[in-house]
Amino acid sequence: MDSSNWAWTREPKDYVIGNDRIEITTAPHTDLWQRTYYHFRNDNAPVLQMETAERYFSFVVKTDFSGSHHRFDQCGVVMYLDSENWLKGSIEYENDEFQHLGSVVTNNGYSDWATTAIPATIKSMWYRFSRREDDYCIECSQDGVNFSQMRICHMAKGDGTIRFGVYACSPEDSSFTAVFTNMRMTDCQWRAHDGQQPDAE
Repeated sequence: MDSSNWAWTREPKDYVIGNDRIEITTAPHTDLWQRTYYHFRNDNAPVLQMETAERYFSFVVKTDFSGSHHRFDQCGVVMYLDSENWLKGSIEYENDEFQHLGSVVTNNGYSDWATTAIPATIKSMWYRFSRREDDYCIECSQDGVNFSQMRICHMAKGDGTIRFGVYACSPEDSSFTAVFTNMRMTDCQWRAHDGQQPDAE
């Protein structure tokens, strides 16, 4: 993918952009979160994205977070529209035994958080971010071939032109280097629903 098409929201101090490889070294106390449950707001994580008006596509990226070592260290895929409308899929380090594979959807300034615990020995993960108009799907894979659904959601401001890409952050007093590779755009791999038909109007 052509790195000249990427643009920063909050450019980090330390990063490297090469041929099909992006490295982001996180700064302490960086995060993306809005209001819900914790009531605080943190909107200072670096986000590197491209822009598109294409309404049907998939974006695939491999993340390596072998350097994560502190609670909540994280990196993954993101669609950041503005401070109050965005979604992300990532793995957050918790301790030497487990970490959280999960996603956050933020609509109109309120975040949710859906997670599942996975072994702390997992140090890389593939993500596939797909769009069908103003609905979105995030999937994950350990081998880059077999993907499992993490989240389907609707984005209140996800119609029209969007921005999407990668992010990394360390919400507490920590820093690590996240590595992103194997990035590619494809036709939408999230197939149209073929089950129950919509209710008749």
